[in-house]
Amino acid sequence: MNRPLILGSTSVYRAELLARLRVPFTTARPDVDETPLTGEAPSTLAARLALAKAQAVASANRSALVIGSDQVADLNGQPLGKPGGFERAVAQLTAMSGQLVVFHTAVALVCVDSGFCQQDTAVVGVRFRELTRDEIERYVRAEEPYDCAGSAKSEGLGVSLLASMDNDDPTALIGLPLIKTCNLLRAAGVMVP
Repeated sequence: MNRPLILGSTSVYRAELLARLRVPFTTARPDVDETPLTGEAPSTLAARLALAKAQAVASANRSALVIGSDQVADLNGQPLGKPGGFERAVAQLTAMSGQLVVFHTAVALVCVDSGFCQQDTAVVGVRFRELTRDEIERYVRAEEPYDCAGSAKSEGLGVSLLASMDNDDPTALIGLPLIKTCNLLRAAGVMVP
């Protein structure tokens, strides 16, 4: 790989996932407004934000390949973002109790100098168990999932809240769909492995 690789994210979860590929990379914070547009579907929001994050970092690093990613939880067509605090996390999990929630995890790869720009989205269907208020509060206090869409960390204790999961990329729910990321990297000429 002749071009530097940058992960346009400060998410420790995404950085840990990308490190699994053993491809050298750095990280950079994308300056992107993540506010959903009026009437924007969760899948469209995730794809728009992933591309915007990659483009924001790529504009200052024109020769680099830049990965942008975003995840939006979709509860009956309504986007659920990061809760940010205890009460909102409890409210999100209460609303998701017994429901099917679809997580859209989009990834984009951009290089300004070469003109490379591709993106893809992984979809994960997650069915939550019927949860009691006590279970929800115990979970939120134990894991403090304030920085993840939908308030449940499936890679941790959040798995105890789930009844089932349907996906074709097990890393997508954590925040970066590595199968799709590998496909984009190979398309850009990066050797993986």
